[in-house]
Amino acid sequence: MFQRLIYEDSAALFTIAAFITAASIYGTIGWRAVRMKRAQVERFANLPFATATPSARHDADTTEHTD
Repeated sequence: MFQRLIYEDSAALFTIAAFITAASIYGTIGWRAVRMKRAQVERFANLPFATATPSARHDADTTEHTD
């Protein structure tokens, strides 16, 4: 089945280039996260989820549903 596929060298080149690009982006983000200063980490820790939000738990609901 795979014998009729045309696999050119350019396809391998694009695949390797895409992998290197993705790996460098994730590596850069990881490196910057590791090297972040303590004050900046604490500021990011308190960003959007520090506010009180309503509970999304269904067992706290007082109404009962019968099927």
